[in-house]
Amino acid sequence: MQVVGYETGVDGPPALLIARDGAVSAESLARGTKLTYSLGERHCAGVIDDGAHTPCPAADAPYCDRHTSRWPCARCTGECSLPLESCREEHAIYLAAFAPETFKVGVTRSWRLDTRLREQGADRAAHLRTVADGRVARQIEAEIATEIGDRVRVPTKVRGLHESVDEAAWTDLLADFEPIETFDFDYGVDLADRPVSETLASGTVRGSQGRVLLLDNGGSTYAVDMRDLVGYDLESGESDRNLQSSLGAFG
Repeated sequence: MQVVGYETGVDGPPALLIARDGAVSAESLARGTKLTYSLGERHCAGVIDDGAHTPCPAADAPYCDRHTSRWPCARCTGECSLPLESCREEHAIYLAAFAPETFKVGVTRSWRLDTRLREQGADRAAHLRTVADGRVARQIEAEIATEIGDRVRVPTKVRGLHESVDEAAWTDLLADFEPIETFDFDYGVDLADRPVSETLASGTVRGSQGRVLLLDNGGSTYAVDMRDLVGYDLESGESDRNLQSSLGAFG
């Protein structure tokens, strides 16, 4: 069996998508779930089509060139001809905050705003503007990004999971805008110390924030980027490799 995808759990618990002999099932990662897998070889996760999985033996992971989806809007700055039907939908421009004081600007279709923010694991957010289409939204985003930035890497998010957003820094940032609406998210992860970044699939689920899965294992809490699990073959039984322990494990 192989991890072929994941769900961040915006409308329910997160899940790993597991392929077994062509069939795909969602393994719930609800809080308290016990995972007992070790990681085997990693290779391309293949493709899922209408619920069925077609494997791929290519060594590149999580996807080989053949199975890598290239989203045309990924680096768009509004100099386009609205290539996708979704580009013509109403879009929202937003600011997202990640504890303690990392900020980014982004855009999404208006009806997906709350979902998109939760998918990213934002701690705070502000809806700045609503515009007619994605091209206008990308143009505004590109302008704001010269000052604020438009990307936050997962390791940066993990480093602040046990902290709160710097209230003064967030307030100062919003002072330059007139937000339509603000958001304050609580993922219930309740961490006293920074979790240890690791790639594993064994332990008890503590919670999740965006695509970061938190697992308790051996007295430590580990932060797992679920995308880093995609492509791995899973074997039953907990991993026996040595893991770095958090400082909290020695308290």
